[in-house]
Amino acid sequence: MRAAPTRSPLARAVITCENRSEMKLIINGQEQDLASTTLAQLIEQLGMKEDRVAVELNRSIVAREQWPKTHLAEGDQLEIVHFVGGGRSL
Repeated sequence: MRAAPTRSPLARAVITCENRSEMKLIINGQEQDLASTTLAQLIEQLGMKEDRVAVELNRSIVAREQWPKTHLAEGDQLEIVHFVGGGRSL
C-alpha cells in the first residue's frame, strides 16, 4: 500500500485576494480597474472589434499584430479610437 503524498513545509501557499489581478489603467483620460494582461485581452474585455480600433500605449501607436504580445502594466496610459461606420447611401 502506498503512503499518501505529503506536502513539503516549504511548499508555496496560495492566497486568494479579491481583485488581485486587476490593475489601474488610464484609458482615454479615465482611470479604470481592469484584469487584462495584454492589449488584445483589453480590447476583448472592452467589447470592441479589433478591426475597428487603433490603440496608442504610453504615447506610442501599437500595431494590431503586436497586441497579443503587448503586456500591460499598472498605470499604463492608453488612447483607444473606435471607428464607427455610417453615413448616407446615394
